[in-house]
Amino acid sequence: MFHKEGHKIILITFVFVVLFVLLVDNFINISWLQSMLQIGLILVLILILQFFRNPKRHTELNDNQVLAPVDGKVVVIEEVFENEYFNDKRLQISVFMSPINVHVTRYPIGGNVVFSKYHPGKYLVAWHPKSSEENERTTVVVENQTYGKVLYRQIAGAMARRIVNYAKLNDKITQGKDSGFIKFGSRVDLFLPLDTTIKVKLNQKVRGGESVIAEI
Repeated sequence: MFHKEGHKIILITFVFVVLFVLLVDNFINISWLQSMLQIGLILVLILILQFFRNPKRHTELNDNQVLAPVDGKVVVIEEVFENEYFNDKRLQISVFMSPINVHVTRYPIGGNVVFSKYHPGKYLVAWHPKSSEENERTTVVVENQTYGKVLYRQIAGAMARRIVNYAKLNDKITQGKDSGFIKFGSRVDLFLPLDTTIKVKLNQKVRGGESVIAEI
């Protein structure tokens, strides 16, 4: 199963690969070079297919818990001052996605979207300390009556050139459902209340829509 954001790219890549495999077969007579080029083209298609995969996730809905919004590795757990929406101290949990991770973004909690904003910006590497404030990004805040408000921020990386965000103001959304996509690598930051209990550790690998990041 592939994400809808990849359908056009997958189709174009497939046509490109088939065309060039045929051209190589017809115009290159050196067998080892022919094989290398054809294998290389097929590998490109495989990489595109794996990047846009959208596996089903079994989300256990729980308003007391915050789930991982993406697949990846936890690279930041720290207390920070969040200056875009809350303007106070929050716990920041950041998940870094490599190009081989699933890049679907999922709602960390269910409830209502109370804030959603896109920011154009730079393309610093996703682990750069200033990427959260200077890179292209979107900021979304979801609120429910049990947990309160959770802010998550999609951040473009050095390779990413398009962030897709489906969250719209006043949307009623379900925990774990598709909230967007980041093309070709980056990270997602979560900003949580200080009294929340963190359930992950640095360098831990998490699965979007399934791994519990925090709970009340």
